[in-house]
Amino acid sequence: MTEQITPLSQRIETAIAEAHTAAQEHGDSSPQAASAWDIVEELEAEASHQRDAQKSNFEEFCEEFPDAPEARMYDA
Repeated sequence: MTEQITPLSQRIETAIAEAHTAAQEHGDSSPQAASAWDIVEELEAEASHQRDAQKSNFEEFCEEFPDAPEARMYDA
């Protein structure tokens, strides 16, 4: 039996739907709704960290070829 990994964006959408449901069923300020929104916040933070960690193609090029003229440009 293989376990299927759900993409983070899909997990965020599901968590948002569950948070809305919890808020409707238990009230906006209920512990259940607060917990559900905390999960949404954590998933969105993880997605943000993953985007920040990805290097651009140019950054990878500069690391691979540090002597290339493009890689030797300096911030003024």
